[in-house]
Amino acid sequence: MKFLVIPLLAFCISQAHAEDVLAPLSQFYNDSQQLDDSRVLEFWASHDYQGSDNYQNDLRIRYYNPLEVGDWKGRIRVDANVASNYNSITTPNNVGQYGAGNMFFTVWGQAPEFLKPLGALVGARVIFPFGNNGQWAAGPQMGWRFTPEVNGTLKVTDFSPLIRYIYGWDAKNNSFAANPTQPVLARNLHIFPTIGFQLSPSTTLRLWDENGAILNTAGNGWFVPIDAMVLHRLDKNWVVAVGASKQVVQTYQQYDWSTYAKISFNF
Repeated sequence: MKFLVIPLLAFCISQAHAEDVLAPLSQFYNDSQQLDDSRVLEFWASHDYQGSDNYQNDLRIRYYNPLEVGDWKGRIRVDANVASNYNSITTPNNVGQYGAGNMFFTVWGQAPEFLKPLGALVGARVIFPFGNNGQWAAGPQMGWRFTPEVNGTLKVTDFSPLIRYIYGWDAKNNSFAANPTQPVLARNLHIFPTIGFQLSPSTTLRLWDENGAILNTAGNGWFVPIDAMVLHRLDKNWVVAVGASKQVVQTYQQYDWSTYAKISFNF
C-alpha cells in the first residue's frame, strides 16, 4: 500500500492544478501535417564515454528527402556511420581506426485513415547491420508537432514528442563465444519529449531532440538522459549545432555521456 501513496499524491496535486496546466497547453495547436519539403544533408561527429574506460568516436552522414505517393506525403531519412571504439590501453592503436556501423532508414508521413484521429505522423525505422556486432531491427513510430499560438515568456518554438519501438530479430556474428561484445536483441521503446526554445532570431535550443529516453521492455530497464543541442543558422542554407547528453537514470546500459556537433546544408 505504501507504494501507492506517492503516485496517489501526485495524481491529487495534478488534479488540483489541472486548470493552471491545461490553460497554457490549450494555446498550442497541432501542425504535425505541415511537412517540410526541403532536402537536408547533415554531417555529424560525436564522442561518447560508455563507462568502464570505453570510448567511441562516431562520424555520421544523414540525409532527409521529401516523399510523395499519390495523395500521401511524407519524408525519408537515411543514416550511415563509421565508428571507432577504444580505451586507455588501446588508444595508440585503435583511436584512428574506424569500422562500418549500422545504417538506418526512417520513413514517416500522413497517418492512414484509422489513425487520423490521433493527429500524428506515422512511420517506421529499419536498421541494417554493417558493423561487426550489429543486428537487424525495425519498428513503428508516431510523432507530433505542437506549436504555440502566442509568444510566451519562454519563447517555445515547438513541442514535438515522438515514440518509436525497435525490435531486433537477427544479430550479426551472433555467437557470444566468438563475439562476447555482441549486444542482446533490441526490445526498446524510444521516447523523445522534444521541445525547442528561441534564444535569438538565428539561434535555438532543443532538448531531447537527438537523444531521448529508452525503456528496455525485455528487462524493464530505463535509460534517461539530459540532452541539449544549440543550433545556429548561418544563412538560409547552412546550420551548425553543438550538443551534449548525460545519463541521469541508467538501469539499461547505453552511455555515460556524449558530446556531438553537426553541419547541416538545406537545399
